[in-house]
Amino acid sequence: MKAIQVQVPGGPESLLLVDLPDPLPSPGQVLVKARAIGVGRPDVLIRKGTYKWMPPLPAIPGAELAGVVDAVGEGVTQWQLGDRVLVSARELEQRGGCYAEAIVVGQDAPYRLPTTVAFEDAVSLPNLQLALALMRVAGLPHTPKPHVLITGASGGVAGMLCQVAKHRGFTTIGTSRSADKNSYALGHGFDHVVCTGQGDLKARIQDITHGRGVDLVLDHLGGQSLIDGLHSLAPLGTVVSYNIVQGMPTEDVFQVLRDLLGKSLAVRCFSMHTFDADPLARRALMHEAIELMAKAQVKAPGHQIFKLSEVHRTHELLDQGMVSGKLVMQP
Repeated sequence: MKAIQVQVPGGPESLLLVDLPDPLPSPGQVLVKARAIGVGRPDVLIRKGTYKWMPPLPAIPGAELAGVVDAVGEGVTQWQLGDRVLVSARELEQRGGCYAEAIVVGQDAPYRLPTTVAFEDAVSLPNLQLALALMRVAGLPHTPKPHVLITGASGGVAGMLCQVAKHRGFTTIGTSRSADKNSYALGHGFDHVVCTGQGDLKARIQDITHGRGVDLVLDHLGGQSLIDGLHSLAPLGTVVSYNIVQGMPTEDVFQVLRDLLGKSLAVRCFSMHTFDADPLARRALMHEAIELMAKAQVKAPGHQIFKLSEVHRTHELLDQGMVSGKLVMQP
């Protein structure tokens, strides 16, 4: 089978298209043939060799794959050939493994996909699972009409966060870096979008919230974005930081909290890896995500589709910050 492999960490050019022996399921395992493969930022970290949960080299990146059961090992009774499934690397012993034409996993790993969820949409389900987890840890707002600020509004996770937040009664405000990303985010459900390169974010937030500020900030950018988020909060507000794509803040975060002491603000750092040791809670979140998408209560973002052999281009787009929606590869 064909797969994408990292032998020496580096840039997009380090992603090698290789031929590997066709995998066969052992007892208790199933072989899933890929129809759609998701591309995301954890894959970039594996490519660079910097992922905290790095698989051993040579490594196959990829955190999500949707397809059909193509073979079953001895003793497998819960799956049949042709069953539609999602494989998430969160259910595997080590991360990665999905940039391939097929993957062998334990019979308890896959999630069953309803026919109402297309394969290309299914690879966004882990983002929806993450969004549900983030909203859970954020806690309940302290006002009947809460506002949430979601950074990087055109991204796949941000789009899911927007839909989940609106489902729970929030007015959603996104940030973006360009006019085209502003338009994309507004077209995909955000109530307001602020272009960070055009004017004062805090002033725009004050205007939208009638001077109160937002109750919740969901930030994956880090750097100055996290500091700006703190200054945008209403009293008793919370920033949830779930990545630092732009690096660590240059200001002392605790000092900023002390400077804003009268608001009693909070910062939480969150990782989905918190649920690594809690499979029941983790899988319950995914089942909720599948149900929401199957019932069209949450929609998958728009996607750009590439061939597996075009993997370099997908990572170039990620590195350049040129992604709106979800990147998907097909074998």
